[in-house]
Amino acid sequence: MESLQNHFLIAMPSLDDTFFERTVIYLCEHDEKGAMGLVINKPLGIEVNSLLEQMDLPTEQVSADLAMGSQVLMGGPVSQDRGFVLHTSQPYWANSTELGSGLMLTTSRDVLTAIGSKRSPDKFLVALGYAGWGKNQLEQELADNSWLTIPANHALLFDINHEDRWQQASRSLGFEAWQLSTQAGHA
Repeated sequence: MESLQNHFLIAMPSLDDTFFERTVIYLCEHDEKGAMGLVINKPLGIEVNSLLEQMDLPTEQVSADLAMGSQVLMGGPVSQDRGFVLHTSQPYWANSTELGSGLMLTTSRDVLTAIGSKRSPDKFLVALGYAGWGKNQLEQELADNSWLTIPANHALLFDINHEDRWQQASRSLGFEAWQLSTQAGHA
């Protein structure tokens, strides 16, 4: 299977009553060893500003725009105590991985201290935890019709309200989410 890195996974209705119900996941990695992604539409109810304060990171430089409600996301069920910042590309962060399409994933505190300042990435998401799949696990879930896939885009990632992302992602495929069946089958 071709790599789905830099794609979105859209949860099918059959994933109801699971952690992944109505989720959209940005796939950061996908290769022969497995896959890793971040859920981009499950806010934790914690503002980024509050997280920075809890971490004793400087917040005096944080802009009023950030303080107005940039939310920390539940990135996935794995390592929920670990933070990830998915952001537009910049060259100078420690522990960053270039993902392509103008995006980076950073796991170091230095990017957090810059959020809201002049050095801040233009656009970013802060997530705790991640979604992970072992070798061939995601491929099996795709074969079982658990997920739909679309190429990632910055608008869905950064500009659409969290609660509207699942609906918008399915609309981009040309239908409404309510039209999807919870039944799976193969021809």
